[in-house]
Amino acid sequence: MPENTGRVASAVVVGGGIVGLSCALRLRARGMHVTVMNVGAPQDAASWGNAGHIAVEQVMPLASPQFLLSAPGRLFSLTGGALDIGWRYVGTWLPWCLRYIRACGGATARRGHLALRELLSHALPAWRRMACDLDDPGLLIETGHLMLWNGAQDPLPAMRAVMSSDHGTATVRPMAQHERESLVPLLGHVPRGGLVFDGTAQVRAPALVMEALRNRLHADSGCELRQQRVIRVTSGPQGPRVFVADGTSLSPDVVVMAAGVGTRDIVQGWTPPLIAERGYHVEWDHGGAPVAPPMIFADHSVIVSRFGPRMRASTFVEFTRADAPPDPRKWQSLERVVQNSGLPVRSNFSRWVGCRPTLPDYLPAIGPIAGLPGVIAACGHQHLGLTLAPFTADLVAAIATHEETPLDLHAFRPDRFGRAQANAA
Repeated sequence: MPENTGRVASAVVVGGGIVGLSCALRLRARGMHVTVMNVGAPQDAASWGNAGHIAVEQVMPLASPQFLLSAPGRLFSLTGGALDIGWRYVGTWLPWCLRYIRACGGATARRGHLALRELLSHALPAWRRMACDLDDPGLLIETGHLMLWNGAQDPLPAMRAVMSSDHGTATVRPMAQHERESLVPLLGHVPRGGLVFDGTAQVRAPALVMEALRNRLHADSGCELRQQRVIRVTSGPQGPRVFVADGTSLSPDVVVMAAGVGTRDIVQGWTPPLIAERGYHVEWDHGGAPVAPPMIFADHSVIVSRFGPRMRASTFVEFTRADAPPDPRKWQSLERVVQNSGLPVRSNFSRWVGCRPTLPDYLPAIGPIAGLPGVIAACGHQHLGLTLAPFTADLVAAIATHEETPLDLHAFRPDRFGRAQANAA
């Protein structure tokens, strides 16, 4: 920010998903004039299509020896599991995968675990602050979540394994018999096993969160929301410059890169190894089903959340090109899980697919980009974009205004993979 000049500092946020909008909100709170640049509809964003789960318990990055060793048993093509690879697009995922394997090394994975655990410890307090700042504390529902088993195998070994894992600030305990029986009106049966997670949360609906952010920013004369595509961002001694597809450009004091997978192709001199890790969901009317917190059906790696009159089931970790055609088998699989679970279905299913922006170590890139004055990264949040958006915004605002951040960002430095990488399609 300019100092002692009387001029209002300016920021351009590239990306209009939950992370970008949250950053814009916090930068405005610091008095900066903010322009949000985005293309596409709100439902294109990964933050629109997720399960709405504030997943503070997911402190173990998927870049771990355990996940790597279990990957073959999770493959959709072999076992019907939640992991799939777009084999036709080997040039997209192979370079990323080699970096991912290196990130799964014991010491690297342990450092990533500790860093993500610390980052997630701030997530729920930041969400509470943002919900209050939006004058809608009801956006955040702090009722925890459930993990259920109903397969043929004894669920106790799997339950013990989950309970022995690190869950950060969340706690977990077995469901009592009466708690499992209480799900009969919703599922039509008593699950064979179940766990209760406390200290996690959900949002009332991802679309409502994004709508609340857009409405607040739209009503603020110090913020502009533009449907324009940024084609390039540069920076030098005079600061950053943003080039727009219509031939215009802007020269703000700060640029925040929060454009998801699209971030990798925009900043001159910095191309992060982001991949499109796609997820799928189906959604339907439940017809007045009993209220329940998010439920993870552990036998299928599917999470089901209720958003008012609708329910949403989400899963899949699909590594492919961002523009690859959707795989309808994924939706069909989700629909079978929903129908076999006993959940009430009172409408046809709607279908969605979207791209989670993921870096090889499954940690986000948050912080100033070395050698590019005024350019701040806020991308690569993989499955945790919704969870980490408010606290990421707090960090970005502190960096933009030269304040001390509440935690060490070394593990999340944007250039930890190098400044120049080969572009992935």
